[in-house]
Amino acid sequence: MSLSDDLAEQLLTEIIDGRHPPDSALPAEGELSERAGVSRLTVREAVKRLRAQNVVRVVRGRGTYVNPPDRWTALEPVVRAASRGAGGALASRLVEARRLIENGAAELAATRRTDDDLAELRRQLGLMREAARVGDTEQFVQADIDFHDVVMRASGNLFVPLLFEPFGALLVEARRETSAVPEIRTNALAHHEAVLAALETGSPANARAAMDAHMNQTADDLHTHVIKPAQ
Repeated sequence: MSLSDDLAEQLLTEIIDGRHPPDSALPAEGELSERAGVSRLTVREAVKRLRAQNVVRVVRGRGTYVNPPDRWTALEPVVRAASRGAGGALASRLVEARRLIENGAAELAATRRTDDDLAELRRQLGLMREAARVGDTEQFVQADIDFHDVVMRASGNLFVPLLFEPFGALLVEARRETSAVPEIRTNALAHHEAVLAALETGSPANARAAMDAHMNQTADDLHTHVIKPAQ
């Protein structure tokens, strides 16, 4: 990683941590140069990188200002910023994003899945059942995530699995929070069984409906067992 990349990463971390709130100005170029022990050219390159992600904007004659996260155009910084407000609210947004992608992935997978895909889904479902039986939340979470990964790969569209790659750590944390609740594990098992059964029928409509029902139950469980008790 170059010096400019290092400085851009440092500035982004400071922005996400709230040291430079939205619409505030970054320190002047000379101050950043002195503070980081780098040349002004390195500072300009770092700011250029943040501008390319729309994290900051340059106001001619005034300086460089921080944009609100909802205007950023790179996924990784947005995910990192969202993580600062984690907990139930973030998990709720993740369910919304999952619904948009996973319903369609299940629909595609209904006609494109292979016998090997179905066998792997059954294996992951078995691991979920065993983990639920012994109360192993970590194993349950991993098998849950792997089950959905198989569905996304079975869609036959190479872009689909990549869409959730930046959310990896957030998905694990959100699943860990919800799967620690026994009632949620029970509901998750029933819906994963329904998704598998729908994929076995080969009906795109059935598969999409089963995944959508799973997303509905996930959202309901989140608000019933996680978000409301925390308020």
